[in-house]
Amino acid sequence: MTDITASSPASSAARLGVMLMLLGMVMFSLNDVLGKWLVATYSVGQLMLIRSLAAIVVLAPFFWRVGWRRLIDVDRPKLHLLRSALFAFEASGFYFAVAYMPLADAMTYWLAAPIYVAAMSPLLLGEKVGWRRWTAIIIGFVGVVIALEPSKDSFTLPALIAVAGSLAFSLAMVLGRSLRAAPDTTLVFWQVAGAAIFAGVWCLVDPAGWAPVSSVDFGLLSLLGIVAMGAHMLVNRSLKLADASTVVPLQYTLLIWAVLFGWMFFGDAPRPAMLVGAAVIVASGLFIFFREQQLKRSARG
Repeated sequence: MTDITASSPASSAARLGVMLMLLGMVMFSLNDVLGKWLVATYSVGQLMLIRSLAAIVVLAPFFWRVGWRRLIDVDRPKLHLLRSALFAFEASGFYFAVAYMPLADAMTYWLAAPIYVAAMSPLLLGEKVGWRRWTAIIIGFVGVVIALEPSKDSFTLPALIAVAGSLAFSLAMVLGRSLRAAPDTTLVFWQVAGAAIFAGVWCLVDPAGWAPVSSVDFGLLSLLGIVAMGAHMLVNRSLKLADASTVVPLQYTLLIWAVLFGWMFFGDAPRPAMLVGAAVIVASGLFIFFREQQLKRSARG
């Protein structure tokens, strides 16, 4: 007789996937806290350069095993280059934004990325989007406007850069769909190398922005790249252990951690407009995601 209380391998794997996704979100959030704290002392360019070089050093054995020539000599190099530039701008924009605004505010704009991706996909990838998802996309944009709380005082440079950074992130994800045939190692290499080059040029153009770094701070700046890489690995592993419909919505816990850590470490109280806008954005993003999952299942059936 089968023991109905025993967990099946599939359910155990799904639970582990959920735990890894939640842990990955906590790591991303703590990494954001560390970045916000460090950018108060060091320029965005300096932070990005040390962070990216640390990631390259850690990943070097994997790049070496694949072969540097195979990493550089790729199909559609212009798309790889554009994707790398967008990710470099997006990361720089995030650190610039959190230097001047609460973590929760910045995270709200970045959580709108799936909405932007859904809106860009018909134009850039030729994907069909029905009226239900277009309605959710429009509602999601309304949520962004609510969170931005338009007024002459709210259209600050950090807020505009946050919106631009989240749009760049979305466009980079759309390009990632076009480059899905490329190995993960190749995509990671171009992303971290592009960020290092972008930050290196930034530091050369603005050498006055380079501040002396203590050994402790150098370790913390390096940790930014290493922790982010570890969080990405947890997320990727989570998606292999559990269905996307189970674990992807858990990425919205980033907002909960951003509100909590912003209050704990920086004394930031969330704005009512931000909370309302975030709720609208999350609801729209979840609807778009589950609708896409439903259409995929229908296509397979």
